[in-house]
Formats: sequence, C-alpha cells, structure tokens
Amino acid sequence: MTALAVWAYPKIDPVAIRLGPLAVRWYGLAYMVTFLFAWWLLTRANARRGLGLSADDEAFVMVAAIIGTIAGGRLGYVLFYGAGQYWTDPLRIFAIWDGGMSFHGGLIGIMLAGVLVSLRSKVSFLRLCDIGAVAAPLGFGLGRLANFVNGELWGRVSNAPWAMVFPGAGPLPRHPSQLYEAALEGAVLLVVMLLLDRRERPPGELLGWVLTLYGVFRIFVEFFREPDVQIGFLVGHATMGQLLSIPMVIVGVILIWRVRRGT
Repeated sequence: MTALAVWAYPKIDPVAIRLGPLAVRWYGLAYMVTFLFAWWLLTRANARRGLGLSADDEAFVMVAAIIGTIAGGRLGYVLFYGAGQYWTDPLRIFAIWDGGMSFHGGLIGIMLAGVLVSLRSKVSFLRLCDIGAVAAPLGFGLGRLANFVNGELWGRVSNAPWAMVFPGAGPLPRHPSQLYEAALEGAVLLVVMLLLDRRERPPGELLGWVLTLYGVFRIFVEFFREPDVQIGFLVGHATMGQLLSIPMVIVGVILIWRVRRGT
C-alpha cells in the first residue's frame, strides 16, 4: 500500500461543551438529541393516532427507552465484543464513560423496554416500535459522526483518494467508514423512514423496514470497517457486526410480509 491519504483527518475536540468540571461529549449530545426527537414523534403520534397516553405515560415511555438503550447497549458490548475481558474485572462493565456500546445490544434493550411500556400503557407494542423506528436513524447517524470525531471504529486500510490516517490506527490511510455509516444508516435511512411515515401503515411495518434497511446497510459498510481487534474476523471472514445484522434483515423482511398480509 503506497497511496497517501488525500483527506486530512480533522482534529475535533470530542468534548462539545465544557461547563467547569462538567464535560459534555458529542457522543452524549447525539443520544440527547435523538431522544428529544423521539419524544416529539411520540407526542405527535399520540395526538394524531389517539394512542391514549397521558403526559406521565409519555415520560415513562422515554425513561424506559433511555434505560433500555443504554443498559442494553452496554451489556451487548460486553457480551458480543468484550471477548471475556470484563469477567476478570466485572466493575468495568459499569464504566460506560470508557466507551463500548453495541447497537444490537441497545436494540434488544429498547425492545424489552417496549414490552414493559406496552403492558403498562396498554398501547400496541408494534405501534410503539414504529415510533422508535422513525426516530432511530437520527441516532444512528449522529452516533457515527461522534465515532468519527472520537477517531474510533475506523475503516480498513485503503488507497481511496478520500482515505484518512486516523490517530492511533497506524500510519496507513483507511476508509472513513464512520461517515459511510452516518450517510447510509443515518441520513438515507432517516429520509426513507420519514417518507414511509407520511401515511398510515399497519402496526409493525415501520419496524420491519428499519430492521431490514439498517441490517442491509450495516452488512455492506462492514466490508469497509476494520473489525474489532479483540475479535477479528469470524465465520467465513465475516465480522461480528455482519453476523448480528443478518437476523435483523430476516426478521425485518418477515415482519413486513406478515403485516402486509394482515397476519
């Protein structure tokens, strides 16, 4: 590999706001903006579709979603990507400020939270998931942009003219795969979901679409992303992200097919 990176990696402070001893990172802002967007979608859907949620119910939905996402994301990282390193020091599991969140774990966590909310509020579980499905791509995109700012989760070595040398990733230029994911899993998917949400659809269809499209985009971008060093490549030279995304696509396609058939 002799090509040099044409694009310089922009050195952006990962801390967005400093208020004395308090430091708010871009990654944290990504979560905050996404949950505020989800709250707005929830209140709009509640008014437009008559979900029957009180203000307290809406607050409970959002608190459950936040806890489910963060707890699931962290535990998912520990189980899927930790490679056993946390079992020797279990207290590190709670050190979320050191990084390490899994999208697939967060998905499981928020789905479990959705079950709890559905039972408590008597609102359709699939209807709640559809609201989250529209909001989720904003979080995907902002989260990947935060990964780029942090200089983490970089891509594989490349001679593409837009490749970059990432701090801590060695001297060779690499794909800015975080930006690929921000574009596909974030911007493109958000536009698609907002367009799909413009008309009434059977409960569960929007969830099916976000599972399917995210899974397809993630599997594709993983071909350009460097696998986690503690895991490397797995079965058939696939990455953990690809293996975890395949069931998403299958479930998403089946869900779309079933709700459109009315079964």
